[in-house]
Amino acid sequence: MKQYSRTDNTKTDLIVEIAKSRFAKIDSQIVHFVKDDETNLFLNDLQNYPHSFVLSCLMDRQIKAEIAWLIPSKIKSILGTFKIEDLAKVKANEYQKIFSEKKLHRFNDIMADVFYCGIQDIYNKYSGNAAKIWENKPSSSTVVYRFLEFKGSGVKIATMAANILARQFRIEFSDYYSIDISPDVHIRRVMKRMGFVPDAASNEMIIYKARELYPEFPGIIDFSCWEIGREWCHPRNPECDKCLVKSECKKII
Repeated sequence: MKQYSRTDNTKTDLIVEIAKSRFAKIDSQIVHFVKDDETNLFLNDLQNYPHSFVLSCLMDRQIKAEIAWLIPSKIKSILGTFKIEDLAKVKANEYQKIFSEKKLHRFNDIMADVFYCGIQDIYNKYSGNAAKIWENKPSSSTVVYRFLEFKGSGVKIATMAANILARQFRIEFSDYYSIDISPDVHIRRVMKRMGFVPDAASNEMIIYKARELYPEFPGIIDFSCWEIGREWCHPRNPECDKCLVKSECKKII
């Protein structure tokens, strides 16, 4: 893994430099949400199955991301289809049964309802085409708001969805001001250990610190912080010598 270091005397922080460098690069590879290649191809098919991305985002709550992002693929396998018009015909109690019997989520009853309502919203509000949520270069606030309208969504899910679309799928928005960082355990740990926020910092403090670091696109540092937290900045025995930001991290452990 390439090691980064400061190359100028500007006030820009290293973590922002890394994130901006990654964002500027054109990446033709698919986004890896899970460990299964076929499922990743399915989740990356925004042309034919944009609703798979939206529904995966809605499922990504209080369980490991890899498990949440497998749910649409499992539903596809069970039903034998993932066309939105077919999904919309399935009744709510049928989704309840599938979630319960297959134990798809930690909260099967709640998330089966979220899944069902998400499908109905996409089918009725967006004429069955979830890509309308982000088409025609909308503002970032518009995209975040549209995700917030889904049942079961909150600011964390909505900003995460907009961030993935902008950062990894390269969907063009008219601006990126409203895409905040989405604090999870890894991001909170990295932001604290690097000295950006105090140990007792709230999620709101982390979000506003990210806005301070890069107002044009606060969420741009989300993936880099998450990657550092997951790969090197472990809760115990962090591998500081391998970390991307070892030259600037204050190592507040």
